[in-house]
Amino acid sequence: MAFSTSSDSELLVQFRNADTKEDAYTRIVRKYQEKIYWHIRRILVDHDDTNDVMQNVLIRAWKGLENFREDSQLFTWLYRIATNECLTFLAQQKKRTVVSLNIIESDLSDKIKADRHFNPNKLEWKLQLAMQQLPEKQRIVFTLRYYDEMPYETMSNILDTSVGALKASYHHAVKKIEDYILNH
Repeated sequence: MAFSTSSDSELLVQFRNADTKEDAYTRIVRKYQEKIYWHIRRILVDHDDTNDVMQNVLIRAWKGLENFREDSQLFTWLYRIATNECLTFLAQQKKRTVVSLNIIESDLSDKIKADRHFNPNKLEWKLQLAMQQLPEKQRIVFTLRYYDEMPYETMSNILDTSVGALKASYHHAVKKIEDYILNH
């Protein structure tokens, strides 16, 4: 069966078969790893941190796929794992560094500015810096909606939040980003 034509349900059936389990998992990873990587990267900014969290996501997916009930789509389930792992990582970072949140946010901004491709005059870099000023949850909602063009209903399943709250959060994030870009 060709990789590109396998549906998620076919891959899950193959994953639950001991003979095809590893191949099915590899195909699931190949299918979703790039989207998940960029979802994590937009939240954490740093490539190495993203890779660390990505490894945790893949381990949790491997351990949890056996019991995945298919109440939601596979990518929704994987995004939920990735989002939760990002939030856990950020919480651990905050605990490790007994400094204010402003310093951590400043550190993320410094990582963006340290990128060898950074050009403060380009709108894409201003957007990245503006996003780092957002609270974590708003930043996640913004990245899911703006970059992944994810419907609010899907985001609601991933973040376990009402559609109305997500729309409000996205609206506030957009306003804060617009203000930052206009004033910096």
